[in-house]
Amino acid sequence: MGPGGGGSAWPLAGTVLVAVATSLAAGGEDCLWYVDRNGSWHPGFDCDFFTFCCGNCHQRYCCRDPLRLLTERQQRHCLAF
Repeated sequence: MGPGGGGSAWPLAGTVLVAVATSLAAGGEDCLWYVDRNGSWHPGFDCDFFTFCCGNCHQRYCCRDPLRLLTERQQRHCLAF
């Protein structure tokens, strides 16, 4: 094994880093329409460059924090369930 032991975390960390970098480079991630916890419908909206859709299935907003990123795929998953 290489330095640091198991080494299995590095490929995962690299994959996460590439995904975050791709999202940051793309920027302008759209927030799709959603229904909040009260059942109110909210139309979709675009985020500015270098920001992306953040939040959860019931509340969405634009932010720059990659840990809060809500991809369009995740948003569509919310609509299905």
